[in-house]
Amino acid sequence: METTCVGSVRNVAVVSSAGAGKTSLCEALLYIGGAIPVLGSVMQGTTVSDFEPEALRHRTSTSASLLQFSWNHTQLTLLDTPGALALLGESMATLRAIDAVVLVMTEQIGVRTELARLWAKIKDLELPCLLFLNGLDKDDASLEKALELCRKQLDCMPVLMTVPVMAGETLDGVIDVRLNQFVRSGPSSAKAELLPVPTHLADDLSRARTKLVEAVAESREALLETYLAEGELSDAVLSEGLRRDIETRQVLPVYAGSATQNVGVWSLLDAMVSLLPSPVERGVAHPWYGIQPETHETCERKGSVEEPFSAYVFKTIIDPFVGRLSYCRVVSGSVQADSTVFNASQHSREKLGHFYRVFGKRHVQVDSAKSGDIVAIAKLKDTHTGDTLSHEGTPLCYPGLGLAKPVLAYAIEAKSKADIDKVSLGLHKLIEEDPALEFSRNEETKEMVLSGMGQFHIDLALEKLHRKFGVEVILHTPKIPYRETVKTKAQAQGKYKKQTGGHGQYGDCWLEVAPLPRGQGYAFENRVVGGAIPRNFIPAVEKGVHEAMREGPLSGCPVVDVRVAVYDGSYHVVDSSEMSFKIAGSMAFKKAIESAHPVLLEPVMTIEIDAPTETVGAVMGDLNARRGRILSVNAHDHVEQITALAPLSELLRYATALNALTAGRGSYVMEFAQYDEVPRDLIGKIVEKRKNAGHTVASYAEH
Repeated sequence: METTCVGSVRNVAVVSSAGAGKTSLCEALLYIGGAIPVLGSVMQGTTVSDFEPEALRHRTSTSASLLQFSWNHTQLTLLDTPGALALLGESMATLRAIDAVVLVMTEQIGVRTELARLWAKIKDLELPCLLFLNGLDKDDASLEKALELCRKQLDCMPVLMTVPVMAGETLDGVIDVRLNQFVRSGPSSAKAELLPVPTHLADDLSRARTKLVEAVAESREALLETYLAEGELSDAVLSEGLRRDIETRQVLPVYAGSATQNVGVWSLLDAMVSLLPSPVERGVAHPWYGIQPETHETCERKGSVEEPFSAYVFKTIIDPFVGRLSYCRVVSGSVQADSTVFNASQHSREKLGHFYRVFGKRHVQVDSAKSGDIVAIAKLKDTHTGDTLSHEGTPLCYPGLGLAKPVLAYAIEAKSKADIDKVSLGLHKLIEEDPALEFSRNEETKEMVLSGMGQFHIDLALEKLHRKFGVEVILHTPKIPYRETVKTKAQAQGKYKKQTGGHGQYGDCWLEVAPLPRGQGYAFENRVVGGAIPRNFIPAVEKGVHEAMREGPLSGCPVVDVRVAVYDGSYHVVDSSEMSFKIAGSMAFKKAIESAHPVLLEPVMTIEIDAPTETVGAVMGDLNARRGRILSVNAHDHVEQITALAPLSELLRYATALNALTAGRGSYVMEFAQYDEVPRDLIGKIVEKRKNAGHTVASYAEH
């Protein structure tokens, strides 16, 4: 049953959209490989991959799981990744650490946004790929429709490697086209029977074999000549041609079957060992490139054990028993546990702790690691996800994660004041595990703000916060950082006079306020002549203006984009002071701005939306209703990309709305663009809303 393989290590990420069956496929691969005694179930919460309480509760993968086992004299590392769009950052990060990919797809779910984005990243990294068409045991499953989806939406040339075989209404097994055998398997046994292809299925094998051989032969002139001369390619030549075509991404081998029924999985596992590249082969064809931190020269590592040690940290977890674990891909060289290495990203030495091979939540200690290995290293003090560890004498930094910016934000507060510090500490630890989260304190609004890639992402973070650190938080819609400015020039006098016996207080100044171009901020001018105000009191006037600018007349928001000039005034030889002129400056500014046609400004974002073509009209209509302005619409990788400007206040919960408009197939990114004037008919509503800003949206406690 075992075939010859090249190399002894395979590092493979298993990726898909949520619900396509990637975790079930990983479970079946472990079952076939003899790593587990029985086939686990996602619905029953018995899979090796999904072991965290959040994954069990939601019945979906919530973080990448490492599954390391041996089969056919080969060490396999599978990375079972999350499929939800909101958790795509972690899936993207794992692609940096592996040498090949198994893409899981079902005809029923098709190519959603998350799968399209993963596919684009796979192509960008030029990763060899196998496709597993799952769910062919379903009544409505169509192999031809699934292959057509691949051709149209993935823009690739799928080549069928296994043909599903039905026994009545049951999926009985597959014809392995490369091996010319009928492979029968099922959920009740990890053993797969390799049998001669039944006579009545010979035509199915012949058609599929011809398409496979033609696809491989057409990729190289020498193979084409052999095929034309002999009408066939030998098994050895075919396999070698396939290996090269997979490495150069000229074909996409498609394995059909059912993960939950354990059908077609043996052929996929055999192909992972026989056809996918080892780390050494991958390193020769696609070296790792890094930057020398001092000279900024580009360095190359081909993944050889003889090269200096280097490793890339692609994931961090905080284990309740082991502590901090850093998941590292050893790119080159070798290293012993308890060695001292150099963190080139942080410019610091790092003492390595114990090394572990990982199998779901189980950790097995090992003494060393070499190029191509993926290991978890315990208790690194200064090392974070995306960092590079290297030999101190030959430091280099591999590129970081390059994660997308969060699209959804909430203001959060601890339910109990005693837990404020625990909330902050807990969230910072969660961000170590998941860099796609962001946590900050807004100095203007005085709010703690948690940002993520979607509602599910935020929900998971707060569930973990409650489970791991025992704190509950209240969520609010974050306050919008509005601004105020003026439309016209205006002048006003500020005169402060107070007599209390003895020395009094006297300050008198005339100010002119005028608008500045948007984004200019603030300018102050001294136009006083003839000593109407002594020069030593001018800074006090400006200080008073500064303080008055903190709260505008419309909504109490900061005033921006204004030029202030002091041009006249008077003083008293005895009673004038810095304090009196500071108060006078504040009074004059407040009077002047009320006469200068004050307006409210709101932050406007540039938003880029990827939406299926058939939903573009609905998405654009919704944007118009949100006071958005469409800038462009362009076709991009089988979707329409809409670029628009829209107020931040209209986009706070846009992720939910876009999911509803596009049936979960749309996605977006946004960033700050500018401040624009708020329509006058909305100012009253905004001012009222700011008064009621304490309205609670949700409270997170244990379910």
